[in-house]
Amino acid sequence: MYNGHKNWNHWNVSLWLFNDEGLYGHMRWCVKTTRTLDLAARKLADTLGGDTPDGAPYTYTSLRAAITNLEQ
Repeated sequence: MYNGHKNWNHWNVSLWLFNDEGLYGHMRWCVKTTRTLDLAARKLADTLGGDTPDGAPYTYTSLRAAITNLEQ
């Protein structure tokens, strides 16, 4: 585990999504405009693409894990 996350990638993606106002707003918009968290994670993956500024890829699994934290 890495700081409570599955791995470094999940931690890094979550860190960026929850600490960058624009990314946080975009994540919340994806959750609000889709029927399920799985669809929200896919929408995020499609719209973000690429990597965080630290080089962690925005994968479906890392985004889905971050969205799950949003719901808690």
